[in-house]
Amino acid sequence: MTVVDLRPTLVPSLPMFDRLPGITLAELDETAALQRRVDRKYVVTAAELGAALESLADRLVVLEIDGRRSFGYRSVYFDTPDLRSFHGAARSRPHRFKVRTRIYVDSGEVMLEVKRRDRRGTTVKTRRPHLDAPADQLDPDAVRFVDELLGGAGLAAELRPELVTSYHRTTLLDPDDVARVTIDADLHVCRPGGPGCGLVDRFVIETKSSGRPSAMDRTLWSHGIRPSKISKFGTGLAVLDPSLPSNKWHRTIRRHFAPAVSADRPASGH
Repeated sequence: MTVVDLRPTLVPSLPMFDRLPGITLAELDETAALQRRVDRKYVVTAAELGAALESLADRLVVLEIDGRRSFGYRSVYFDTPDLRSFHGAARSRPHRFKVRTRIYVDSGEVMLEVKRRDRRGTTVKTRRPHLDAPADQLDPDAVRFVDELLGGAGLAAELRPELVTSYHRTTLLDPDDVARVTIDADLHVCRPGGPGCGLVDRFVIETKSSGRPSAMDRTLWSHGIRPSKISKFGTGLAVLDPSLPSNKWHRTIRRHFAPAVSADRPASGH
């Protein structure tokens, strides 16, 4: 594996994106902010994505900002020295959490986000601008923000950057279902300052709805495509560090990250 250049390169939109009606960010947030939601993820080829979009072209709109429909994202994920956040995800523990800064590459805006998951599988995301520190650091105000949300005084002070992700995202809205669909291309993951790897010729689709399956979910299922076990943070760390448990993401790692994974890696990841 080689060091990943985290400066996103331009990825051309699929023709289907260009044919969809556009929507502004304000209209998207007004219709489907979905800060409390159920997420489903899929890893697909370009052909599979194109077929799904073709089936839904009459009901989808695409986020457009300043004439652009694909946007660069970079995220820094934080964890404790004993990787409490990672192990919560790897072992599907209740009340698990993620803490990250998200850099919107095109605008330069940086947000601090805390994602929490409850026993019912509902994801709750809370965010605030990250203004007074680099994206890979948590200043005192950020530490207080994280501790208040996670209910554990002192936890945030232990957090340190563990993984960096880079990708391009296109966001779709299904107004009838009040559901968002994000499509991520050119995904790369790396340890801070270390080696990395990525998904080649694959897209990560994530549907975000208030609960019931969206039209995109149903369409993918009708094409024989089922949800994938993938987490940019959890799967990324498991790929880059074979000593970590990876059973939850083993199939995804083998099928889609295979070029970066040693053939003799044990399925348990230990």
